[in-house]
Amino acid sequence: MTINTSDVIVIGGGTGGYATALRAAALGLDVVLVERDKVGGTCLHRGCIPSKAMLHAAELVDGIAEARERWGVKATLDSVDWAALVATRDDIVARNHKGVQAHLAHAGVRVVRGSARLTGTRTVRVEGVDGDHVPGGYGLTARRGIVLATGSRPRTLPGLTPDGRRVVTSDDALFAPGLPASVLVLGGGAIGVEYASFHRSMGAEITLVEAADRIVPLEDADVSRHLTRGLKKRGIDVQAGARLMDAEVLENGVRARVRTPRGETRTVEAERLLVAVGRVPVTEGLDLAAAGLTADERGFVVPADWNRLETAVPGIHVVGDLLPPPSPGLAHASFAEGLLVAETLAGLPPAPVEYAAVPRVTYSSPQTASVGLSEAEARARGHEVDVNTMPLTAVAKGMVHGRGGMVKVVAEAGGGQVLGVHLVGPNVSEMIAESQLIVGWDAQPSDVARHVHAHPTLSEAVGEVFLTLAGRGLHQQ
Repeated sequence: MTINTSDVIVIGGGTGGYATALRAAALGLDVVLVERDKVGGTCLHRGCIPSKAMLHAAELVDGIAEARERWGVKATLDSVDWAALVATRDDIVARNHKGVQAHLAHAGVRVVRGSARLTGTRTVRVEGVDGDHVPGGYGLTARRGIVLATGSRPRTLPGLTPDGRRVVTSDDALFAPGLPASVLVLGGGAIGVEYASFHRSMGAEITLVEAADRIVPLEDADVSRHLTRGLKKRGIDVQAGARLMDAEVLENGVRARVRTPRGETRTVEAERLLVAVGRVPVTEGLDLAAAGLTADERGFVVPADWNRLETAVPGIHVVGDLLPPPSPGLAHASFAEGLLVAETLAGLPPAPVEYAAVPRVTYSSPQTASVGLSEAEARARGHEVDVNTMPLTAVAKGMVHGRGGMVKVVAEAGGGQVLGVHLVGPNVSEMIAESQLIVGWDAQPSDVARHVHAHPTLSEAVGEVFLTLAGRGLHQQ
């Protein structure tokens, strides 16, 4: 065996790629991981981790206002030290980055920094990046298979070239200089809502524009309604069913024309415009054709076998954001996909990823968290359903938090299995794991109702909803 030959070549070191590499190495396979930037990918360096660090800071700012206005704690906020906030965020990212590097080194994964392109069904050419140690490039050969994990990038709009200052994408929004006094956010999905929420906590005036008739349109309609109510209560101008007509960059900001749902034209001026209208797969430079592969019209690499995440070319697998729906394009889903592919390449018979049981979270204030089918999806699939909804303020801990929210459960009629659970409110991102197990294990309301939830907690609202569906309602009749 030469150094240029390995069992598995993983192209891309984001969550899906490094998860594949770690698991494959743990199973005794020789693994090479090719990454042209930093291992950890978008999630670690530009997305999940830095954004959640900033959102935690936003929670602290909001807490000062709540302490003063609701609890009589005479606290004041002098200012936000942006440089200190950024330093803490960057330290968290750096420590996580070192951790991933250490895990890969300990597992024996050989990490090569460079850009990889396919040259055949088992061969890859790697070219150095920024004067790296492989100038001119060299070839790699995989005995067992190649894993494509090159991720995605933010979608942009014609005529709105991101400059990292006035027009930004989710990749650079938190790295733009300072805190703007106003932000126009285009896109009301999870990313747009989170960034709108963060900047509002930091004092900015926010206009949130979503082309669909409601924000977070992939979630249950009641989730959208409660989230919209919570954001508006915080002073965010939510414009669902609205479209951007045009925008121009000015010396000190941007000016945009937006068509409202009523067909009116509204002019919005803001210091910054955030484009959060989705992400597109990254396949540029991969040379899929050299291995006999093609991307679909949206740029996704579609597996021929979803149980193995294997393409039409045997031995070439796909994980992460290169996959089309039902893969949700979430970091934790790509972890599961990486485990699946690694175990497949090692000759094990892993169970396929149950995408319906992958939780979805929006880390705004209020938060949303859901798993399984929405009510509309369940009915569209022919299910007769029982639905129960309960406000979080119906339990004592919800009153303590005082920020509204709700629990909604969708189950097959007559006590059948739970099809979906949907939460809105404070800290619901930490409450969804229970519901993930409920949906993933095809539990029925009666199965859940016999388990006692701690009192007083927000999670007891989940228990109360299941008690009612099981015909044993206590506080909810």
